[in-house]
Amino acid sequence: MSDKTLRDMRQTRAARTVGPAPTITFPCDYSIKVVGDAADDFPATVCQVVSRHDADFDATRLEVVASRNGRFQSVRLTLRATGEAQLKALFAELKATGRVHMVV
Repeated sequence: MSDKTLRDMRQTRAARTVGPAPTITFPCDYSIKVVGDAADDFPATVCQVVSRHDADFDATRLEVVASRNGRFQSVRLTLRATGEAQLKALFAELKATGRVHMVV
């Protein structure tokens, strides 16, 4: 197989994977991970913000994982998403706390 053939195959595969972004059907259960500096009150801060955007949020299903060196924490949770506007507002408020480094 020539080098040209290999390049052509890669381009063809890339062209197949590019397409419209997947859509979300609302309402749905939506999982997120919030990463910030490790602190005793970080999970509670995240819960307070999420509760303002999802009145039925169940904080008992929260999962907190410390980074290997203990400097960061990730808070994993599932909320009831009702629309894109709700998610954008939630992400903005989490970042506005100044304690959140990333929301995935």
